[in-house]
Amino acid sequence: MEPIRQCASWGCFCRDGVTPQQLVTEAAKIGYAALEMPPTEHYDLIREHGLLIGTIVGHASLADGLNKRENHDRIEGEILANLDVAVRYGIPNLIVLSGNREGKSEIEGAENTIAILSRVVKPAEEKGVNLVLELLNSKVDHHDYQCDSTSWGAHVVRMVGSPRVKLLYDIYHMQIMEGDIIRTIRDHIDLIGHFHTAGNPGRRDLDDAQEINYRAVARAIAETGYRGLVGHELIPKGDPLECLRASFEVFRVA
Repeated sequence: MEPIRQCASWGCFCRDGVTPQQLVTEAAKIGYAALEMPPTEHYDLIREHGLLIGTIVGHASLADGLNKRENHDRIEGEILANLDVAVRYGIPNLIVLSGNREGKSEIEGAENTIAILSRVVKPAEEKGVNLVLELLNSKVDHHDYQCDSTSWGAHVVRMVGSPRVKLLYDIYHMQIMEGDIIRTIRDHIDLIGHFHTAGNPGRRDLDDAQEINYRAVARAIAETGYRGLVGHELIPKGDPLECLRASFEVFRVA
């Protein structure tokens, strides 16, 4: 098996006294491939240390997102602008978000989401950047969020029908909503363009105080031949840099 290419979420680890320079230096030293969702002022610092910027958010507003047609002109402009940023800095993924239901049926929300992604898919293909639709839980953290099941997200991705439109499979969120993580990953790996991790409950470290067997999940991902990034998006219980090292070790699969 090839090693999993690992990524760390900037805001989760650049905290509690950890400076940008410390985070970038330590991530490179540990062996991370990327840092994701950093402030723009640190893009050059990350690249200078040989790391990728794994993801940036493609458009404004999590709750007011793709599933509302009145947002489509705004979101199209934001995604097109961020595709240019992605090309400039070699960023492989833009995160896109369904938005909250706000009374929309699953069918209407999916149709609207498919419609806007279809408007921006050709530029994404031309620029070689993935649009990754994030799966989030609507039970604990993001009440009313529409893309809260693998089946809904997979339907949208399949209907758009582009290798540049994928799922961002967040293991923490889908453990809350569905469980059956390893089987779901294996069944949908062709549709997944990025992963996020965190312990459940609590969105904390990937340790034995939470319910997900992350070492087994890591092996299952590696066995599929997946070559995208796995991003750690958790809130460290203690020292962020120690958590950065420990999270990497959990996913150190050869």
